Amino acid sequence: MGATLFHHSVLEVRLPKHFDKPTNMRYDGTQDPQEHLTAFEARMNLEGVGDEVRSRAFPVTLAGPAIQWFNSLLQGSAAKFSDISRAFFAQLTTRIAKVKHPINLLGVTQRSREPTRKYLDRFNDESLEIDGLTDSVASLCLTNGLLNEDFSKHLTTKPVWTMQEIQSVAREYINDEEVSQVVAANKRQPAYNQPRQHSGGNRLKEHARDGGPAEHSSRFPESENSPTTPTSSSLS
Repeated sequence: MGATLFHHSVLEVRLPKHFDKPTNMRYDGTQDPQEHLTAFEARMNLEGVGDEVRSRAFPVTLAGPAIQWFNSLLQGSAAKFSDISRAFFAQLTTRIAKVKHPINLLGVTQRSREPTRKYLDRFNDESLEIDGLTDSVASLCLTNGLLNEDFSKHLTTKPVWTMQEIQSVAREYINDEEVSQVVAANKRQPAYNQPRQHSGGNRLKEHARDGGPAEHSSRFPESENSPTTPTSSSLS
């Protein structure tokens, strides 16, 4: 058996046959930890289970930063649920105090020359740290921070967008923006591979002006069999 956070006394207890695991209770660190503990205790009381089963069932309800915290506990340290709940409350209460207010999103603006794709990634990361963020506030803050005028103008066509809708619409504008950037970059590159123009005729004319043989005026060379004017020697 691999390393485990649970004490052997917890692992030795079997889960009741008809125990309903609390998989529908999800805590990711953005809600009040005391409310989650109270709801979990009520659920376990309804199931009629003891301390060891509570200890094993509790991490099933955790997600995100909360489960990361639980997995960071020392091996074999999870022995009593009272110890787990106390450590959970202390850790997550501190994190809750750091949760940001929706007004913080107004400070997330697109930087000069920053690709729209990168700006949306930063905006989404910041949104995850805000508890109770509504779609109306998120779309308002996003529109306020956009430098992409076409995209920003499109977002004003509806009073409220869900973040999922914004992500879907954003793909079109991001693709157009990236194509334009590639085209602009190609135009800025020196034309090293362009075919060189033939300048032989010009060189010939320049040579003639310098006293050299002039360019033949005929477009086609004279044929060897073409008729010639007879000379006096050929008539005699």
